Amino acid sequence: MTSTPDLTKLSPAEKDALILTLSARLDAALALIAELQARIDDLTRPGKTPGNSSLPPSKGQKPNQPQKPDRKGPRAGSLGRKGGGRALTATPDETVIAQPARCRHCQAALTPADQRLQARYDKIDLPQVRPVVTRVERYAGHCRCCGSITLAAVPEGLEPGTPFSIGIVALAMYLRFVHAISYQRLSRLLLDLYGLSISEGALDAAFLRGKPRFDADVAAILARLRRARVICSDETSVRISGRTHWNWVFQNDDLVIHVIRPSRGAGVVAEVLDGHRPALWVSDLYSAQQGHADTWQICLAHQLRDCQYAIEASDTVFAPRMKALLLRAAVLARRHRTLAESTRRAYRARLERDLNAIMVLAPTQRDGRRLRQRYGKLREHLFTFLTHPQLTADNNSSERKLRPMATYRKVTGGFRSGWGADLYAAARSIGTAKRRGVDAYAAIRQTLQGQAAIVPG
Repeated sequence: MTSTPDLTKLSPAEKDALILTLSARLDAALALIAELQARIDDLTRPGKTPGNSSLPPSKGQKPNQPQKPDRKGPRAGSLGRKGGGRALTATPDETVIAQPARCRHCQAALTPADQRLQARYDKIDLPQVRPVVTRVERYAGHCRCCGSITLAAVPEGLEPGTPFSIGIVALAMYLRFVHAISYQRLSRLLLDLYGLSISEGALDAAFLRGKPRFDADVAAILARLRRARVICSDETSVRISGRTHWNWVFQNDDLVIHVIRPSRGAGVVAEVLDGHRPALWVSDLYSAQQGHADTWQICLAHQLRDCQYAIEASDTVFAPRMKALLLRAAVLARRHRTLAESTRRAYRARLERDLNAIMVLAPTQRDGRRLRQRYGKLREHLFTFLTHPQLTADNNSSERKLRPMATYRKVTGGFRSGWGADLYAAARSIGTAKRRGVDAYAAIRQTLQGQAAIVPG
């Protein structure tokens, strides 16, 4: 340390030089403090978890679950059993009545009047399934009169070509696209469970033959999407031939459609909507998802996680209060469709008033400042669901539609061809059929039969 000079002995020029020197040292010290503070912040910043970011639950640490206590009481199926359990089948295929003929102690005969029903339960089994092979012998008749050849007609479904029926192809597609079973495992599964020998190449060819049926139905869903008033959208990555592509989903209460494109940009939305501008849009804050509708609802689930991250990063001014406000909005979202319009307006006015009080806060922590800046720009889109009750306050429905792709990507590693990815997207659009009460396997089979199962009514 240097001693402080006697200022009374310094000339004005020497004082000016001393001031400049001290100012330079002060600037250097402040820069060093800022650099060290940034390092401290980086070292003490919380890690990204499913609770404070958009990381999937599989990326988070699995807490140790306490062991569930053993249930004690009457056995399942016995008369007088209380609580849950599997309901008895309404129409059993066979009923076995077991009645004792004699007392096991004294061997006295037991009459029907001595009997009472002690227990009733079902035992369920699956029959062994093996392929049913129909040999077709098709004849061609030679006319002795005119010399022409007449080929015999065959029943529907027994035409020449692939030996595998629509039912087999539908089952294979269901296992492949709904349950993410790879070609190799699928071929082995069909052999082990059903005794059906079918190669990976044969499966691939069968899927390619069925693709035009799905393309036609997806075109019809796309036409319906381009008339929709409400659209929720999200996207996730997928690999095709080793390159990153993006699985986009567009959905509402009536339909679901998946498209896979090499871009994550807003141009994909413009291509899919083809000039259509819906009235209402629900998405996260990704820039490519913005500006496609007249009114926008930000996903509050994402915002709650961002607020939680800021809280864990030591913001005690803005994020805690903002999170509490968003939680109140999320509670309202559970019942906002049952509220009267005047009640919804009153709730929104109250939330906006409380938001005003939060926005005047001046957080010093950088994550808190970032959140305050964000909501200063986007606050009008936080509570849109209270003005338009057909909207949800989050985009969880779109995320649920993309979750199977994350599973498929992890299990199979992606796609080898563009047409395979397009077929997967078309098959996953069976979410439209589910909205009409048609399960996934039935929708795939009906589509292969040309019955347009996944097109909304």
